[in-house]
Amino acid sequence: MGPLTVSPMGFGTWAWGNQLLWGYQESMDTDLQRTFNLAVENGINLFDTADSYGTGRLNGQSEKILGRFVREFEGQKRVRDNILIATKFAAYPWRLTPGQFVTACKSSLDRMQIEQIGIGQLHWSTANYAPLQELALWDGLVAMYEKGLVRAVGVSNYGPKQLVKIHDYLKARGVSLCSAQVLLSRLDFFGAKGISQGENLGLQMYREAAETVMCGLLPDSPTATSSRTDSY
Repeated sequence: MGPLTVSPMGFGTWAWGNQLLWGYQESMDTDLQRTFNLAVENGINLFDTADSYGTGRLNGQSEKILGRFVREFEGQKRVRDNILIATKFAAYPWRLTPGQFVTACKSSLDRMQIEQIGIGQLHWSTANYAPLQELALWDGLVAMYEKGLVRAVGVSNYGPKQLVKIHDYLKARGVSLCSAQVLLSRLDFFGAKGISQGENLGLQMYREAAETVMCGLLPDSPTATSSRTDSY
């Protein structure tokens, strides 16, 4: 994935801290930590989170939990040091300047208690409703990279057209777009896949487990069609 070496499968932590959608309780942390350790011990080193993951008083909880699990991992030091965290910064309406986006990045570093984030990502595009904010947030990505707060930058929930725009914008600033995280969908995914191949861009797909049913990768799926699996 760009200049970074990551496992073929990543580990998403959207549910960590989310009581509303996932029924998270802090009593679950012991089981979550066992799951994290098992994933790392079996070769997964890419962990995805976001500063907006967690509800109510638990806002940012996913980053806090993930950072703690990394620190407390009792396996080999070289394995722990190879863990790469990709976090996403929300395009909240009050984040209007590059400096505010850099501040958001520093807050994530504080929550995770780490010195540098693997991939700092813009969580979604504001181009359709706040184009000026979009440019400011792009500049924020550049700034956090230039300050050494992140090893690389990426985006999430970007369509193919906007993906080309940010790729070219960052390239002109001397920064590579390392990754694009998209929902694995036969409607949204394939155009972005072509861009990824042409630009040597790492493409991350979320909700893959659910989509295996849609794509017919589970043999008894009632939705399986050859066109879905052939395209994949």
